[in-house]
Amino acid sequence: MKAKIYGSLEKVSKTMVQPLMYLSVIGIIMVFGVLITNDAVKGVLPFLNWGPIQLFGNLIYAGMMSIINNLSALFTIGIAGALAKKDKHHAVIIAFISYMIYLTANNVSLESFGKLAEQDSMLGLYGTGQNTVLGMQVLDTGVFSGIILGFIVGYIFNKTSNKTFKKTWLQMWSGTRWSMVWMAFVSIAVGFITVLVWPPIQNVIESLTSVISDTGNFGLFLYGFSERILIPTGLHHLIYTPFQFSALGGSIQMGGETISGAYPIFMAEMSNPAITEFSDTIRWMQIAFTKTFGYIGIAAAFIKTAKPENKNKIKGMLIPLVITSFLVSITEPIDFLFVFAAPVLFLVHAVIAGSFMVILNIFNIRAATNGLSSIILNIALGPEMTKWPLLIALGIAQIIIYYFLFTFLIKKFNFKTPGREDKKVSNEEKNNEVDSDFNMRAPSEDTNILAVIEGLGGKENINSVDNCFTRLRVNIKDVDKVDKDKINEVENSGIVVKDKDIQIILGLSVGEVTEKVKNALN
Repeated sequence: MKAKIYGSLEKVSKTMVQPLMYLSVIGIIMVFGVLITNDAVKGVLPFLNWGPIQLFGNLIYAGMMSIINNLSALFTIGIAGALAKKDKHHAVIIAFISYMIYLTANNVSLESFGKLAEQDSMLGLYGTGQNTVLGMQVLDTGVFSGIILGFIVGYIFNKTSNKTFKKTWLQMWSGTRWSMVWMAFVSIAVGFITVLVWPPIQNVIESLTSVISDTGNFGLFLYGFSERILIPTGLHHLIYTPFQFSALGGSIQMGGETISGAYPIFMAEMSNPAITEFSDTIRWMQIAFTKTFGYIGIAAAFIKTAKPENKNKIKGMLIPLVITSFLVSITEPIDFLFVFAAPVLFLVHAVIAGSFMVILNIFNIRAATNGLSSIILNIALGPEMTKWPLLIALGIAQIIIYYFLFTFLIKKFNFKTPGREDKKVSNEEKNNEVDSDFNMRAPSEDTNILAVIEGLGGKENINSVDNCFTRLRVNIKDVDKVDKDKINEVENSGIVVKDKDIQIILGLSVGEVTEKVKNALN
C-alpha cells in the first residue's frame, strides 16, 4: 500500500512539473521587459526612453503576463500532454477544448443558479470567490481546476483513444475523436459540479491559509524545510506549487482582476510603478534564496574537504554545477552528490534552508531571490523596495555558515562527500548511486542510449518515460531486471530506485536524453 501511494504521488509530481519547466524561462524573459521599462534603469541608461524600446519592453511584459494570468490553462494542457502515452498533439488539443467547455459550463451554471457575483467598482471580483478567465466569469479555483482537468483528460485519452468502430457510419467517432466525445460531456459535468463543491473547498483553503499564518515563522520554516528534504523523493513540487500558484499563497486585487498565488502576484507587482513594496506573499517564493547563495558554500566545503589528489577533479565537477544553481536555481545535480552519501548533512541543509526563510521574513525582506536575474532586478528596483544590500549580506552570511559548518561536520564524521570516497566502493555505496566523477557535459551525439534502455530491462520492461528539470523518470515492470552498471555507461550523477520508479540524474541535458530514449522506444 505504501509503495502504491508513493508511486501515485511520484506520478503526480513528475507530471505537474512539465508545465512548471517553462515558468523559469518565462520569468527571466519578463524580468528583461521589466528592466527595460524600469524608471531607475532608464535614469542610468537614457537611451532606453526611446519609444520603440519602451514599446518592446511593454510587449515583453504583457506577453509573458498573459501566461501568468492563465496558468490553469497551461496546467490542463501540459499535464494532459505529459500523461498521454501516444498522439500527444491530439491530447493537448483535446485538453484545450475541454478547458474551454469547462469554463463555459462553470459560467452558465453560475448564471442559472443566480450565483454570478456583482463586480465592485473599485475591487472588481476580489473577495467574491470568482474571477474572469479567458473572458468568462467563473469560480476562482486557481490552478486546481486546470490540474484536475489535465489529469482527467490524460486518463480518459489513454483509455479511449484506441477505440475503433467497424461500421462505416460510426468510423468518424474512432480514435482520438472518441476521446473528444467523452471529454465534451466530462468537461460539462466537471464545470457544473465545481459550482456545487468548490465554495466549501474555498472555505477550507482559507482556513489552511489562516493556520499557516497563525503559526507564523514556524509554518514558514516547515515550508522551506519540507521543500528541501523532499528533493530525493521528487515530491518537493507538491510542497511549493499550491503556495506559489493558488490562493494558499495569498490573493490581491490589481487592475480590476483578482490575482492568486505568490508567483502571479509577484509578476504582476514588479512592473507596477505604484507598488513601493512587494506583498508579503513573496515569502513563499524565497525557497530559492538557498539555491542562489547556499550552494556556493556547500561546494566550497566539498572542495575544501576533498582529498588532495581529488581537488582539481572536484573543482571541475562542482564549479559548473554551482554556476547553474546561481543562475537558474537548479540544484538537483549537487543534491544527489551527497544526499545518499551523507544524509545527516542533507538534513542539516534542509534545516538551514528553512531557517533562512524565517530570517528573511524577520528582516521584512520582500524581494525575489531566484538566481542572478532576480538580484539584478532587486538592484534596479532600489534598496527602499527590495532591501537588496541586506539581502546580499544575508546571502554572504549563508555561504559562510554552509562552508564552515559543512567543513566541520564532514571532517568530524568523515562523511563520504565528493572527493572523499574510498578507493574501493562497497556494494552499499553502489546502491546509493552517488557518482562522484559526474560532470554536467551534455551527451555527445554517439551517446549509447540503448545502454540506458537495456539497463532498464529492455523495451518490454518500460511502462513510461518522462523527465523533470534534471531527472529522467522511468516507471518499469520488474525492478530485478534493472542493470545499474549498464545504465552508468551514460554519464549521470546518480540513480534512485524507489520500487518500480527509477530516477536517473542527468542534469540540464536530460531533455535531450529523454527524447533519444523515447525515439529509440518508438
